[in-house]
Amino acid sequence: MEQLTQKYAQKLALQGLTPPKEALIGFLDAELRWNQEDARIETLAPVFDHLNINALLFARPAEPFASIVDFLASRTRGPIRPNDTETRTFLHDIPVIDEFAALPIAEALKHRKSVIVRDRGIVTAGSVTPEQTFVSFSSICFACFVKFFYDFLAAGKRRFNDQQYLRVYQTAVASLPPARTFDATPAHGPFNTAEEIHRAMDEAGKLTVTYGLVDSYFGNVSYLRDNILYISQSGSSLDELAGHIDPCPLDGSSCAGITASSELSAHRRIVTGTEADAVLHGHPKFSVIMSMFCERSACAHNETCHLSCPHPRSVAGIPIVPGEVGVGPHGLCNTVPPALKNNPAAIVYGHGVFTTAVTDFNEALESLLSIENQCRNRYFTLIDET
Repeated sequence: MEQLTQKYAQKLALQGLTPPKEALIGFLDAELRWNQEDARIETLAPVFDHLNINALLFARPAEPFASIVDFLASRTRGPIRPNDTETRTFLHDIPVIDEFAALPIAEALKHRKSVIVRDRGIVTAGSVTPEQTFVSFSSICFACFVKFFYDFLAAGKRRFNDQQYLRVYQTAVASLPPARTFDATPAHGPFNTAEEIHRAMDEAGKLTVTYGLVDSYFGNVSYLRDNILYISQSGSSLDELAGHIDPCPLDGSSCAGITASSELSAHRRIVTGTEADAVLHGHPKFSVIMSMFCERSACAHNETCHLSCPHPRSVAGIPIVPGEVGVGPHGLCNTVPPALKNNPAAIVYGHGVFTTAVTDFNEALESLLSIENQCRNRYFTLIDET
């Protein structure tokens, strides 16, 4: 288990979410162990006495997340309430406390997976494995990033009257990594065997994470061959898909779909309704931000536009559609496939991007990165125009 705590501490640093060696992760097995010696253990160890958990993570995020989290925490008397889809379905809201002490941390974690300690950092808990703490920490950083930059854009000229907001924005922008160019050379298809398909999907998942086009490792990938849709399993890591891919016959003759991605139904309708063989879904930050930005401030559908929006919308020429995970009336399986009939990609409001390709994942990967770069450029163009 010590290897797992080190693994996720290193992942946090590699993904730019924490400074190197900043993340402190404890895991309760036969005894409580930590990934490193740290004075903060004295405060955090007693949290295990108050909760039914096996893992705990504490870290101050790296920039730009540190300044963003501190700013959002300073502006609320209650929890932070981002509006992206992952927060609505996974985090719900983000509690904020003032004191870095075991009892207030434990009390907050009784109700949520994570808590922000004002001006100190983020604490996340896992009931089973350290992976859960990594996912929650990453999701907090993602949600706060999206909320901060979206709110700054939506505020328009009013933001310039808020000098603290402007200073934090400038700090955050200065800390952003440069936009990436697609310089990878993924395998070329078509892929004819299950082994080839698994390798190609694993490669596509790893590249999606490498290019920073996901929240932690969330997202999914699929490939159609001989009426079998190979798809990543629910909860699987996009950068560790080996052994976590399900073959789902389109005729429903197998029960493999039980463990498949929660968006299996959407993938199935995409490949049966288009010419696509490959489907890739990621959560790039600026694509999510721009999907939520609408200039119809007085629209009667503002509160429900993530479920159903009567107005055609697009960014960078890519259609924006509403929808939620699942197969209900507003499920992604009903909103995304129609948008992909005449487009190679679609952006889901507050959620992420679906891209498709024929034969292999090259165009899907390049398109996903290109859309994110275009949304990023569009964001800063709009900021400059106000």
